[in-house]
Order: sequence, then structure tokens, then C-alpha cells
Amino acid sequence: MRLVGVNDLQGRSAYQPTIHRQGERWIAYIGHHGGTDAIPRPTNSLTGQPEFNGTSILDVTDPARPRYLFHIPGQPGRYESGGAQMTRVCDGSMLPRADRSAVYLLRTFGTEAHEIWNVTVPESPRLIKRLPGLRDTHKSWWECDTGIAYLVSGVPGWRARRMTQVYDLSDPTAPVKIRDFGLPGQEPGSTDPVPTDLHGPISMGPQSNRIYFGYGTGKGGILQIVDREKLLKGGREPTASNLRDAEVGRLEISSLNGVHTAFPLGRMKVAEFARDKVGREREFVMIVDESVANECQEPRQMVWFADVTVEARPMVVSSYTVAESSGGFCERGGRFGSHSSNESMAPVFYQKLAFIAFFNAGVRAVDVRDPYHPREAGYFIPAITSATDQRCITVEGRQRCKTAIQTNNVETDERGYIYIVDRANTGLHILELTGEARQIAGLR
Repeated sequence: MRLVGVNDLQGRSAYQPTIHRQGERWIAYIGHHGGTDAIPRPTNSLTGQPEFNGTSILDVTDPARPRYLFHIPGQPGRYESGGAQMTRVCDGSMLPRADRSAVYLLRTFGTEAHEIWNVTVPESPRLIKRLPGLRDTHKSWWECDTGIAYLVSGVPGWRARRMTQVYDLSDPTAPVKIRDFGLPGQEPGSTDPVPTDLHGPISMGPQSNRIYFGYGTGKGGILQIVDREKLLKGGREPTASNLRDAEVGRLEISSLNGVHTAFPLGRMKVAEFARDKVGREREFVMIVDESVANECQEPRQMVWFADVTVEARPMVVSSYTVAESSGGFCERGGRFGSHSSNESMAPVFYQKLAFIAFFNAGVRAVDVRDPYHPREAGYFIPAITSATDQRCITVEGRQRCKTAIQTNNVETDERGYIYIVDRANTGLHILELTGEARQIAGLR
């Protein structure tokens, strides 16, 4: 993999990048964690004013020269308690009841709300709706062709810190609540054990009629397969029976690992099974754990591939991790292990290559053409800068701190560029493939 362009993102800790084509331009919307103790409000270089971390908007039409356009401040606060981590973007021309000339940004506002902004002119975003009253938010999903949004929320009264609010945002100016959803035991009034919190869903839309929910981050992970139509049209009262009704299948992975991202790879032909009478094609989901502790002070968090062809009985069939010995990553400082994958299903990479953010091991390009035998096809580890924040652990009662890259999240665009952002304030790196990985993608 080769570096094409960089932007320091004003020294802000970064989470979700969303890359969206707007007319002849390509725009990156990047969510941020809250600021640090040392710099709670980094300076907006466009205005000269300090601002709480929120959403960065950049023009990446020329990936070698990304240009910062605007910063929308987020919730006051530091680290996980502030900022605006999540971004999703839809064109009004796709949404069923929206202004067809508009472009809309769905983002979180710290832990307390979801917001919808009109970003038709990315240099001049305008808030149009806020959905407040929450105690947490996270990695939501928005179907642009239907307008249905699955908002990761902390609703007062629910027993889990994060569950799902389902909304109709086909007209972003007039949101319509459909229902609340979670695992049985999370609902108000239940006396059953409380399952692990939701991390995020990915919907395959009405044609596939499936939504894949990932629960847990670094432990107690659950992949839940849900019938979309039953979720939208089933009983709305949050009873255990109603919650259970939409579930098609569930995979509870080891208590040592979580499910940060449940990325559906869809139905794929497996070359090894080409002569088999039955089962030549299989359905797969890629499961990505999240590392949460510095310097390997936890079980290894990695990537798992689940065969979900028999939805009621999904099973893990393979795994991938970066070899620690390949870079002495436990000694480098910061987190080492997986965190997230790209989520674009554009044909350029889908079912061919997946990109995994691996914190101090950078980003990894994984050949997924045979999910039974995934293998690494390329990688890139950014260099630290003067802005890179330290990461610390306690050793014999004293803090030991090291400066290390923390590649946090990754996304791709339809042109074949890869965008990685750093949790430790090192900014945005735009990459392109070289060598074998480029050949796998079919790029010239």
C-alpha cells in the first residue's frame, strides 16, 4: 500500500470516516472523539478559534491534496464523553421523501443525541433536526434508498447502555419513530440477565431482508441476524417475545472477544467446493473485534469469518490477525489488535479485499475471496508526528507512556482509495494499493 495524501484533522482524535460523492466532488465526513486532558478544545485552523471536537468535512477530490472545508463542533467533553464520533451521509435524490437537491449528514452528538445536518454545501452545513434525551450513542446505520435508520442509542429505562432506536428518516426534516429494539433481557422491566451492549448494525436493505447486529466490543461478543421486515412490522412493545420474534440466528462467540463490526460479505462461491453437489455457494459475515487495552493487556482481538449459510446455526470457519512478532507490536505502545473494517460495499473491493484497522499495526488489506482461508495482501503503518498523543499503562504503580500510531477506523471509496484515521490525533491518511493487492482488486 502506498501513501497518497495526508491531513492533520486539526489534531483531533478521529473515529468514523464516510466518503461521499457530491456532484463532481468527493467529500469526507469524519467523526471525532472528545478532546484530551491536555487539549480539550483544539484550534480550528480555519477560524483561529478553539472548538470541542465534532465533525471534520474535507474535499478529497484530489486525494493527494485533501482540503479542510469545515468543522462542526460536537458535544463538550473529553475522550468518549464528548465529540461526535459517527457519520452517515445520504443524498436527497435517493431518500424517498427528501429534498432531491439536498445532501444530508446523520451524526451523533456525543452521548446525548443524534443530529441531521443539511450538507448540500459542505462549506456551510446547517442543522435541521436533533433527536435528544439519550445517555449514549454509537455506530448507527442509515439506508439511503428507504430512509430507515438504525440508531445506536442509550434510551433511559432500558437496561443496556446501548440498544437500537429504529427511525424512518426518509424525510430528514420530519423523523418518525418506528420502535426500540435490543436483545431480550435489555428491555425495561426485565429481570433476566442483561446481555452485552450493542455496538452497531449493518443492514442489507429490503431485497436481502437481513440486518446484522454486533454486540460487545472486547468481550462477550454476539452476532445477531435479524429479519428486517419482521423488525419493522412486528410488535413494537419492547417485550422479550417481540424482541425475539425478529431474530433469525445468533452466534455467541468466545467471552474473550467482542463484535465491533459485523460486516456481511454476502453469498460467495467457494472454489474448493466447486465440484460439490450441495453448498458450492455460502453466505459469510466478517466479525471484527475491538482491542480496548494498551500494550496487550487483554486477550488478542482479531477478525473472524462466520459461515451463516444455515442462519439458525452460524459457525466460525476461519480467522485473521497480524502476527505480533512481525513488528514487536506489544512493545510499541498503545493498543494492538483489530478495531474496525471498511463498510463500503462498492464493487471495487467488495468480496475481494477487506481493510482492517489494527491500531499500532496500521491498516491491513485482507484477501477475502476465500473466507475459509483469508490472508494478508498488504499493509500500511503511518508515521507518528508531533501531534500524536501518548498512550499509557500502569507498571508497578507508576505510569509508563509511549507514543504510537493508533489507526482507528478505515473506509474506502468507489475510486479505490483507502482512508484511515487515527485515534491518537495523527490525522487522516489516504492510501492506494500496489502490487498483488492492486491486482486482486482489478485496478490498473
